Amino acid sequence: MNRLLRAPFQPVTYSRWLHLCVPLLLLAVWMFIMPRWPWVPLLLVLPFGLVPWVRLAEGLQAQFLLTPSDRDSSDSAISLTPSAHWGDRWRTVLWLETRMVVAVGAFGATVWLSAMAVELIAIAIGHPLGPDHFLPFVPGRWAAAVLVPVPLVVLIAIVALLGELITAAATRLLSPSAAERLTALEARTEQLLERTRIARELHDSIGHALTVAVVQAGAARAAGDPAFTDRALCAIEETGRAALEDLERVLGVLRESGQPPSQWPTLAEADRLLDSARASGSVVDAQLTGPLETLPDPVTREGYRILQEALTNVLRHCGPVPVRIRVEMTTSRLDLEVTNPLPERPSVTVGGGSGLRGIRERAALLGGQAETGLYEGGWRVRARLPLERIR
Repeated sequence: MNRLLRAPFQPVTYSRWLHLCVPLLLLAVWMFIMPRWPWVPLLLVLPFGLVPWVRLAEGLQAQFLLTPSDRDSSDSAISLTPSAHWGDRWRTVLWLETRMVVAVGAFGATVWLSAMAVELIAIAIGHPLGPDHFLPFVPGRWAAAVLVPVPLVVLIAIVALLGELITAAATRLLSPSAAERLTALEARTEQLLERTRIARELHDSIGHALTVAVVQAGAARAAGDPAFTDRALCAIEETGRAALEDLERVLGVLRESGQPPSQWPTLAEADRLLDSARASGSVVDAQLTGPLETLPDPVTREGYRILQEALTNVLRHCGPVPVRIRVEMTTSRLDLEVTNPLPERPSVTVGGGSGLRGIRERAALLGGQAETGLYEGGWRVRARLPLERIR
C-alpha cells in the first residue's frame, strides 16, 4: 500500500509508463493497415525475438526505463548482451509477447481513464456529453468536479502495478544466463585478485623503502659521523627513488585498466636490495647461484618481492644485524633462504604479520611453499618456488 502511495512521486513510475507505451507504436501502425486483425502484431514480433541483438536492445531499454537505479551497478538483474544460446532467444521471444500484452493493458487503461477524467471535467464546467462516452453513469455537475481525480488516481495505481509486473518479467526473462553469470563472477574475481596483488606490491615496495629510510636516519643520527651520514642519505635517496619507480608502475596499471604491468623488478636486480641492506648497517652474506635472468617472469617477480619483504622484516624488527642470503636456481625450482640472528629483545611475533602472510601467499600462488619462523636461535624465511608448472 505504501508503494502505491509513493508511486505518483517517483520518477521510475513514469519511466516504466513510457516503457509500456513504446510497443503500442507497432500496434498503432498496424491498426492503420489492418484494423480488423489487431492480434497480428503478437505474431509479427515472434521472429524478432530470435535475432541475438534484439535481446541487447531490449535489455538496454529495460535497464534504462524499468530499473534506472541499477544502470551503474555491476549486479544488474537485466543482461546487456546479445543472445548466445537458443534458451536466451526463446526467453526473448516470450519477453516480447509479454511486453506486448501488458502494454495493451496499460494503453487501454491510459486511454479509458484519461477520457473519463476529461469527461468529468467537461461535466463540471457545464459542457454536455455526447451519446458515446466512457463514463458508466453521468453524475451531477458538483459530483463530477469531486470525482475528477478518481480516474487519475486509479490510472496511476494501474500503471504502478503494471510497471512492477513488467519489471518482474524483465528480471526473469532478460536476466543473465548461467554462463553469463559465471563469466561476470570470473571477471570480478580477477579484479579482486589484481587489487590484492597491487596492494601487496605497494606494501612490499613502500614498506621496504620506509624501513630503510628510518633505519638509516636513526643510524646516522646515532653515529654523528659526517661521512656515515652522507652514505646514509645516499642510501635513503636511492631506496626512495626505487620506491617511486615501483609506485609509478602500479599507478600506471591503475590508470590504464587492462594493460599488463611491465618492468617489475626481478631477482636479476637483487643487488639493489643487498646494497640497501648493507647501507643500513647490516653485514650481508649473499650467495646467488644459477642463471637467475632466465627465470620465468612470475617466479622472478615473486622471488624478488619475497626477498625484499624478508630483508624489510630484518631491518624493521631486528635492526642492522648480519643477514645470510642463499638463492639457488635448479632445473625444477627456485630455493630462497634468508636467515638472521635475533637481538636480545626482538619485536618479532612468531607466525604473525601481514608481511609474513604475504610471503606465504606469494609462494602458494605459484604452487610453492614458504616457511617463516625461529630457526637455530635466529629467524629464517625459506621459500621454494617450482619452475616446471610455470614454464
